Amino acid sequence: MPSLIDRIHQVELGNLDQFTTLCRELNLPYFLMGGSLLGAIRHQGFIPWDDDVDVGLLRPDYDQFLAAAPVRLAHSAYFLQTPTTDPYYGLSYAKLLDRRTYIEEKNNVNSARKGVFIDIFPLDRIPTETTLQREQLAKFQWLNTRILLQLRYHLVSTPLQKLQPSLDADQLADVHALKLERDALMTKYQDRSELTQVKNLASQYSYNKEVFSLKQVSELTTVPFERLSVQVPADYATILTNMYGDYQALPPKGQRTEKHLEKLIMDNQVFTQ
Repeated sequence: MPSLIDRIHQVELGNLDQFTTLCRELNLPYFLMGGSLLGAIRHQGFIPWDDDVDVGLLRPDYDQFLAAAPVRLAHSAYFLQTPTTDPYYGLSYAKLLDRRTYIEEKNNVNSARKGVFIDIFPLDRIPTETTLQREQLAKFQWLNTRILLQLRYHLVSTPLQKLQPSLDADQLADVHALKLERDALMTKYQDRSELTQVKNLASQYSYNKEVFSLKQVSELTTVPFERLSVQVPADYATILTNMYGDYQALPPKGQRTEKHLEKLIMDNQVFTQ
C-alpha cells in the first residue's frame, strides 16, 4: 500500500503538470526552486522524504500567471490560491491546490482553503545596499506577522478558536489593505532596471541563499522530474552549492523527515501514514 508521502507526491505531480502546462500555454518561463530543484538534480524527481514542491517566476511573469490562470482553471480540478482569491489566505505567494483533496498541515491551523498544493513564488528585484535590503525584509516580516495574526493563523488548534466568530467584512477589508501594502513593498524596486538581482522574499532560508542574478533565472534548461520534464536554471550547480553546500550528499537519516503534511483526505478516505 502506498505511504502517505507517496500519495501526496502523486497528487503534487498532477499539480505540477497542470502548472507547467499553463506556463507553456501562456509562454511564461518558470523554474524549480529550493528542495524541488535539489530533488530534480539529485533524484530526478522528489526528494523521497520531502512533501512539498516549490516553483518560481520573475515578478512580471508571476503577475501575468495570476491574471490568466483562474479563468483557465475555472472548470478544472485545480484552484489558484492567492491573497486575493482566498481572503483567509495570509501568505505572500500563490499555491495551486487540488480541489479533490483536503490536508492538515503540521503546526499550521487557519481558515484558508485546504488541499494538496504546490508553492508558486514571485522573484522581485532587490536593492544592492545591505541597509535597504534589511529595511525591506524587516518591514515585509512585520506585515506578514500582522496579516497572519489578524487571519488567526495558529500553531495548534484550541477549543477557544472554535468559539470565535468568523471575521467580519470590515476585518477582512483591513487585512486586504495590509496585503496590498505588502505587495507594494515586495515590488518596491521592480521598476529599477539597473538592479540585476532578484530574491524570493518569502524564503525560509537565510537572506542570501535565495538571491539570484537575473541571468541565473533567465537561462533555463530542461531536466526530468519523475514522469515530467521541467525547467530549472542552467546554473543549478552554483545555486544548489550556495544553498546546501555539497548538494549531492544525502543528509543524516535522522533529518530525512516530512516537514509539512500530516493528514490527507481524498477519494473519501483518510490517510495519515
